[in-house]
Amino acid sequence: MRRNLTKPENLHPWSRAIGLRTTRIERGKIWGELPYDERLIGDLETGGVHGGIIFTFLDNLSGKSCTATMKEYRAVATLDLRIDHMRPAERNQTILGKAECYRVAKSVAFTRAWAYHETQDRLIAVAQGAFAITKLRTDIPT
Repeated sequence: MRRNLTKPENLHPWSRAIGLRTTRIERGKIWGELPYDERLIGDLETGGVHGGIIFTFLDNLSGKSCTATMKEYRAVATLDLRIDHMRPAERNQTILGKAECYRVAKSVAFTRAWAYHETQDRLIAVAQGAFAITKLRTDIPT
C-alpha cells in the first residue's frame, strides 16, 4: 500500500509544486498538510490561500485515499468532486487534510475529505468525490 502511494506524486507534479506532503497513511485513509506559501495566496488583502489550491489539495488526498485501499497499483482519476468552502484559509497557517475512501466498487471509488487548521473543528472545506479506477495501460510508448 505505501509503495503504491509514491507513484501518484511522481505522476502529478502540481502536488509537489504546491508543497503537499503526506503525513500518515492507513488502509483507505490518508492525512496530509499544505504549508502556507505566499505563492498560493488568492486574496491579497487577507493573505488567504486560493480556493483552487484547496480544491487541488483535497482532490489529491482523495485520490490517494483510493490508492490506499489497493493491493496493487491502479490508475485513479477524478470523476466528480464537490467541495463546500466553510471559511477562508488563514495567513501563515498550515492547512491540514484528511481523506477517506469509504466505498470501492468494480471501477469507481467514493471519498470524503476535510481541510482544516489545527483540528477538524476549524474546517476550511469539505469534499465528497467519485473516482474512476482503471488498469494501467502498457501499450503507451515512453
